[in-house]
Amino acid sequence: MIVLKITNASELVAAKVGRFLERLTPDDLDSFTVEDQVIKKMIESLAAEGLKGEIAAVNGLDIDGEQLVLNEGLKVRQQATF
Repeated sequence: MIVLKITNASELVAAKVGRFLERLTPDDLDSFTVEDQVIKKMIESLAAEGLKGEIAAVNGLDIDGEQLVLNEGLKVRQQATF
């Protein structure tokens, strides 16, 4: 299993749409938007290489050093098979 944590979603959205519009959107929305685009591109790339599997965006899961932290509200936000 591979876990990917994106830590600069707000900065990326600000660079793409502008700082003013980024301030109008909640940080969670920025994170979800970036995660959805990353998942889409990963599925395209992995499928093109012939890999098969599943990918999911999960809320309530965090990484702290070598520790995996489960928070309240743990749920799969999005799941796709490729």
